[in-house]
Order: sequence, then C-alpha cells, then structure tokens
Amino acid sequence: MEPENSTGVRLLGPGEIRELAAELDVTPTKRLGQNFVIDPNTVRRIVSAAVVGSDDHVIEVGPGLGSLTLALLESVGSVTAVEVDPRLAGRLERTVSDHAPDRVADLAVVTADALSVHGEDLGAQSAPTALVANLPYNVSVPVLLHLLEAFPSIRRVLVMVQLEVADRLAAAPGNRVYGVPSVKAGFHGRVRKAGTIGKNVFWPAPKIDSGLVRIDRWVDADRPWQSTIDEMGEDALRREVFAITDAAFLQRRKTLRAALSGYFGSGPAAEKVLTDAGIDPRERGEKLDTAAFVDLAVASLASRSSGGGS
Repeated sequence: MEPENSTGVRLLGPGEIRELAAELDVTPTKRLGQNFVIDPNTVRRIVSAAVVGSDDHVIEVGPGLGSLTLALLESVGSVTAVEVDPRLAGRLERTVSDHAPDRVADLAVVTADALSVHGEDLGAQSAPTALVANLPYNVSVPVLLHLLEAFPSIRRVLVMVQLEVADRLAAAPGNRVYGVPSVKAGFHGRVRKAGTIGKNVFWPAPKIDSGLVRIDRWVDADRPWQSTIDEMGEDALRREVFAITDAAFLQRRKTLRAALSGYFGSGPAAEKVLTDAGIDPRERGEKLDTAAFVDLAVASLASRSSGGGS
C-alpha cells in the first residue's frame, strides 16, 4: 500500500490493483487495449513529464482502476476521466473517495468511447487544458488525434503509448518510421518523445516497452502556418492536409507525383500542384515535414477553387 502524502492522496499499489480487478471481475483484455499501471513511481513520472498544475483541467482516457487518476489529483485542479468499460467507470469515484477523499469533487467520470467524446459530453466541466493518459494501445493514435481536434483548449499532451507508436509520432522527416502519425501530430503542435517505460510496471506485462510522447500545442504566434489558417480556417486546412498525407504515404516508396496521381486525378495534375507548392514531384512523402504538407494542401485547395484540381 502506498503511503498517503501531504496532498492527502494515497496511490494504488500492485496488490490493491489486483484486489480491485478481482472485486469487479475485470480481466485486462487485448481487445480494449488494457494494461494497468501498477507502479506508483511510474504514474508520478507521467504527471511530472506532463508539467501540469493546479490551474489545469486534465482529460484522462482509459483511467482503468485509477492509478494515474490519483497521481493527477495530487497535482492538478480537476480531472475528467473517460472510460469505455462501465464496470471501471462505475468504480472510479469510490476509489478516489477511498484514496483521495478531499479531491472527489474534482473528479468527473464520463462513460464513453473516447473516439466519440466531444465538448458537450463534459457537461458543466470547464474546457480541458491538458490530455494526460495511458492510452489504450489498440486505438492510441486515433484517440489522440480526435481529442486534439475535438478540444482546441488542450494546450499540453503527455500520453503513454507503445514504444513503436511513440517513435512514429515523434519521428522527423527522413526517419524510416516517419509517416502519417508524425505529420498529423505535427499539425497540432511540437511533438517529442519524453521517455521510455519498461514492461514490468504493467499488469499484465505487454510484450514490448512503452513510450511517453509530449505535444505542446502550437500557439498562434509560433505556428508556421498561422496566416494560412487565418485565411482559410483551421478545419478546412486540416482536412486537406490529412487527406493528402494519407494519400502520400499509402505507397510511401513512390514519388509524390505517382503517389498523389490518384488523389489529383492524374500524374500531370499532381505534378502541377506539387510544383505550385514548391515541392519537387520526384520527392517522396517521407522527406516532407508538416509545413511542406501544409503548403501542398494550400496549393491543392487553390487548384480546386480555380477548377484545376480533383
């Protein structure tokens, strides 16, 4: 049992986690991507890496039995926990009541699939300022991108994902694992890997290590393509960037002219848009950073508005 600290919060130890799972008849499942963190030092490390404090309202996805939730309540103003499993969601408030009785009022539990959560699902809660979560392995990237889109108020992200996913998210152009997740995460903010987590802090222990990924949302003054967003709107630009990115990496070894010929209707049409964007049509998508994909999306939208696109 983890001792209570000065905040009045007592974290869960491995034995308590297994007792809670037995009480609820919960067996972690691969289908739901469940791996429960059983090490108090690890959840404190996650919170520390997130650099969140008393002014933050954190949205947590997949709180499970409450390990990270309690660690967050040691430091942040409030937590909204989104849990798809009704047994886990139904038990979380009582776990917080038992281990952090002074913080119960600062917890809200939403029983829902994180891929379908929007602002109205948070009810009277204030807009979240941060996302901190041990994301379900099987849907980590879609959940991350959905929440960044659904909650523009999120300024900081710290998520734990499979190590290979962390490497993809934080990869730079030219890296062999650079791809769609790298470009799309980079559209939202500065992405970096914030650490590696071993297998043995989980129950059940996964077959591979995990990684921490931190994203600091672009602020208007720092975003390289802010003037473009001001002109055409963020939603329209994001949709076009993401659609072109998907097409460019569908056949990643092909040149962009070839890879995007289907998207633009023909090879010559793709070459014209690429040239208009200042991009060599012989280049491959894996060499382009997010800013270049933004330039390509702008050229694509301009071509379409003039009647020359797909």
